[in-house]
Amino acid sequence: DCERCQCHSEAKRTAILYTLLSQNLNHSRSGRSPGHQRCLCHQRRTVCLRTPHVTCQAASNVLVKTVSFMKNLPSFHLLPREDQLLLLDSCWVPLFLLGLVQEMVTFEVMETPAPSMLKKILLNGQSKWQEPERTQPTLAAVQRLQCCLNTFWSLDLSPKEYAYLKGAILFNPDVPGLRASLYIESLQQEAQRALQEVLQPLHPEDQGRFTHILLIASTLKSIPPALITDLFFRPVIGNADIVELIAEMLYEITGRQLAP
Repeated sequence: DCERCQCHSEAKRTAILYTLLSQNLNHSRSGRSPGHQRCLCHQRRTVCLRTPHVTCQAASNVLVKTVSFMKNLPSFHLLPREDQLLLLDSCWVPLFLLGLVQEMVTFEVMETPAPSMLKKILLNGQSKWQEPERTQPTLAAVQRLQCCLNTFWSLDLSPKEYAYLKGAILFNPDVPGLRASLYIESLQQEAQRALQEVLQPLHPEDQGRFTHILLIASTLKSIPPALITDLFFRPVIGNADIVELIAEMLYEITGRQLAP
């Protein structure tokens, strides 16, 4: 509970040093919102991957497979290029998360080390030469993500279930600005029918499995793209736009490659 935390009072215990240092930092902090100040509350602490090289490599492999899935769908390439890009921008996160589940990618996080107050003072006045400060995921956000992944693992989907569910997610007619929304809606319905047909012989006793899968899949859309980008790809791509990189991969545009 952040209302009862002692985030700032703890620092004030070193009274003289705190006063001297904080005077030098007052100016730089004045332009920052409260959300940018470091909070030591457990759930709001910022975190990063414990083994970034291993996890980012696994995440990159999943992203490549996600792009390959889209690339190998003839119905996707029949859509106008504008619609393809809109669907890509809207659906890459839930498709990527399904890939993490299917590939059984697990990961651990640890608290992000905070820069010392002395380092901030030494760098004061040099900010124009520094890269912009990157956002960091919070522990609470990562725990929500892991909860979604664990829920999907409990479903124990078959490869065909994954494939048709990905199609139902990709062909989302509700994305604003689509030119071929009616055709995309028909593709989504086709994917959902195929998913139902697969479920009947695999789980004849579970009549509610289809609805349950779609309901859980809808939770993936609540995961912010910024969280996925900052956690899995920012250590690799820096400040590059992840959607632009995915588009380059999809259309085989030569240039930057997504690899640690």
